[in-house]
Amino acid sequence: VQLQAFGGGLMQAGGFLRLSCKVSGLTFSRVVMAWFRQAPGKEREFVAVSTWSGGRSYYADSVKGRFTISRDNAKNTVALQMNSLKPEDTAVYYCAGKNVDGDSYAYRYDYPYWGQGTQVTVSS
Repeated sequence: VQLQAFGGGLMQAGGFLRLSCKVSGLTFSRVVMAWFRQAPGKEREFVAVSTWSGGRSYYADSVKGRFTISRDNAKNTVALQMNSLKPEDTAVYYCAGKNVDGDSYAYRYDYPYWGQGTQVTVSS
């Protein structure tokens, strides 16, 4: 199983970035895919999730209305479009996956599969 995240970088506040995560070794259409982030000195926190049953998406309050998660089951990828970026969005972003749907989506320890992380830095 491999999750490879890419697309991070440096952006000014108000700008946008798009992260992608390529998944291999799993039946992607049956995997719940999420994004988490970890800022320096802070715990890893939930950002967004895309479920495989029902095609639902959920977001942390801090990113709701600015970030959009999407998935392409044909390409085994999940993306995170981040608009109206703020300095507080600065963090290492991780994609994560799990097979069990219907449970809490924001609990990081439910996810056995993780990407390597990609740095997002937003300057003010």
